[in-house]
Amino acid sequence: MSWTLLLALVLVLGLSCLLRLVRQAELARMAARLAERELAVREGSATPQLQHPVVDLSRCLGCATCVAVCPEQGVLDLVHGQAMVVDGGRCAGVSACERECPVGAITVTLSDLDRRRDVPVLGASLEAHGVPGLYLAGEVTAHALIRTAVEHGTRVAREVSERRGTRAGGPADTAGASVGPAARSPDAERVHDLCIVGAGPAGLACALEARRLGLDALLLEQEEVPGGAVARYPRKKLVLTQPVDLPLHGRLSRRSYEKEELIALWERLIDEHALPLRCGEQFQGLDRLDGGAAGQGGFVVRTSRGRHRARQVCLALGRRGTRNRLGVPGEVLPKVAYDLLDAQGHQGRRVLVVGGGDSAVETALALAEQPGNTVTLSYRRGAFSRLRGRNAERLGQALAAGRLVTLLHSTLTAIRPEAVELRVDGAQGGRTLELANDEVFVMAGGQPPFPLLAAAGVSFDPALRPRVEAPVEQGSGLTRALLVAFGLALLTLLWAAWHADYYLLPRELRPTSDKHLLLRSSEGLGLLLGGLATLLIGVNLLYLVRRALPMAARLGSLRAWMSSHVTTGILALLCTLLHAGMQPRDTVGGHAFWALALLLVTGAVGRYFYAWVPRAANGRELELSEVRLRLGLMDEAWDQGQRRFREEARLRVLALAGETQWRSGFFARLLALAGVQRRLRAALTDLRRLGREQGVPRERIDETLQLARQAHRAALMASHLEDLRALLGTWRFLHRWLALLMLLLAGLHVVMALMYGSFEFDGGLT
Repeated sequence: MSWTLLLALVLVLGLSCLLRLVRQAELARMAARLAERELAVREGSATPQLQHPVVDLSRCLGCATCVAVCPEQGVLDLVHGQAMVVDGGRCAGVSACERECPVGAITVTLSDLDRRRDVPVLGASLEAHGVPGLYLAGEVTAHALIRTAVEHGTRVAREVSERRGTRAGGPADTAGASVGPAARSPDAERVHDLCIVGAGPAGLACALEARRLGLDALLLEQEEVPGGAVARYPRKKLVLTQPVDLPLHGRLSRRSYEKEELIALWERLIDEHALPLRCGEQFQGLDRLDGGAAGQGGFVVRTSRGRHRARQVCLALGRRGTRNRLGVPGEVLPKVAYDLLDAQGHQGRRVLVVGGGDSAVETALALAEQPGNTVTLSYRRGAFSRLRGRNAERLGQALAAGRLVTLLHSTLTAIRPEAVELRVDGAQGGRTLELANDEVFVMAGGQPPFPLLAAAGVSFDPALRPRVEAPVEQGSGLTRALLVAFGLALLTLLWAAWHADYYLLPRELRPTSDKHLLLRSSEGLGLLLGGLATLLIGVNLLYLVRRALPMAARLGSLRAWMSSHVTTGILALLCTLLHAGMQPRDTVGGHAFWALALLLVTGAVGRYFYAWVPRAANGRELELSEVRLRLGLMDEAWDQGQRRFREEARLRVLALAGETQWRSGFFARLLALAGVQRRLRAALTDLRRLGREQGVPRERIDETLQLARQAHRAALMASHLEDLRALLGTWRFLHRWLALLMLLLAGLHVVMALMYGSFEFDGGLT
């Protein structure tokens, strides 16, 4: 007995220590994620540029599937047991999180469409509003994926073909058109079916589909090589895609390609299908001809090398447009470049890279890997806040290894043949820094082609855009789940009522019934129901297998598997009840039935309970984040003296909120609740006194103190809800242990029935 007691004590204490350490690590991770989110908000990177995920907290189960499948680190993470968008600016729009969420709690959408003036107004066929025959495709439409660009280009070519009535099967007459940069001057009198501007993924897909459909199409590209933005990527850069069907080629089944692989594929397809590509022609504008409607008057496309007539036009220009110039002395020197095509051609050089986006970081990293290079990365802000997850990780590793140097809060002011001059701003003021230099790479983005599009008739007016309802909470889905369960239970009840003359008989009298051979558990329909229940349990468990499989091996959407998990669980219970003859007994089989019933109850309760508590906690977290943001923005309207008070108030509030939120456990917070309130009152009194001493108007003091109270209250509520969520975490373990117990009992029941040849040897489930 003493040994048993000692071993039990060691096990309990060891498990308690382990759980405590896990809990502290979880709290530290959540605090770090929230800190990253607040940094992203302050730096402006939390605001998504194009597509981004929206999480429905009323549905989210906290399964972390969305976090696992997201190709970009830092976009999503779990906070209080639910998914939260930490840095929406990093979202690449792949939508893997939306597809994989088992309960449909994530929607990937464009942000602020009711206000944005950088998204063109398009119809369902990608036709510009009010300009028949003019289409937009690819990134210019605010969709950034290669897969989407290919789909856009293919759709446009098919729409043009349908309007022209062209049949697929034969190539168009290509007289007067030539391939590659050596194209001769176009025939001014020739009218093409379609003119495509931009030979990126969208433009090339459009040209390939146009060739397949027999259209007379012309493809224009301002660079000397096709590929669009992909052609300007650094050497060997991985281009993430998804499985997509490329016209006249077939499926691109791999998830990633190197830049050179994609460019080689596109160039091969251009040669094989004799695409009428004209490189080196920069798009300068578009004119509508008299007659207006597509197919009648058509368009004249103006380029740097001439004019082209076409009945319909597809603009696949991208969003980068003309590269930004810095406007500093010496920028015209030959050593200044705006793209890095091959890092291996730059070795033993002193290099300055200017910019803070992914392109700048990738350029700096590629150059830093070359022998003999000294690389400095200059960025005007204080942090690299818009980087893809992989780039942020690689940059951190390179800085730790000393392979490159970063100059934050720095601005390039002059470029000389053998040096560069920068201004570096710091807490102690600004200073001028001169660096010896051989090459400068300016990766400062570009000017979008929106003015050209607007001049061509493309509208960006949000009022003309089809109204898209913002994603709203859909609720937990309890009503639908209850209706499904009610329907299945009602059918079972009707079946039992139909055969009530058998099911209501005492067990010892059932063998005298004519229905005994049909409904008994060891034969006929009763045995079939037992086998069906076993099969349903097996299918039910496949949901767990599906979640554990590698991405490449997964079949079907996780949402469908989740629905199957719920449905098969209910059906298994009902089939087992009928298999038991509506009278489960105190046997192994009967115990398996009750374990299955309890498992269903714990799963149902946990499903909705695990959505409500984290949702409430995250709601308080968002409230706290909003208060902190308001505190940070208040100084915009305050003078310098008042800003000192505002900054002191902000620091005091954040310190109190942080202490309440993360630095103590559940029982410690309960015991210290009165002390926390006392410290809050003391802090507010000190702040009021400080505000008066600094001459801050009373209304601004009151506003600041009100925000302090709101922040403290939100932090306190979030911390207690987090404690409740942690306490109820045992519910999930209970559900899993019940599942294991049910499987053991059901397996034992089946084994005993097979051994003794009857499902009624030990009473079975009957």
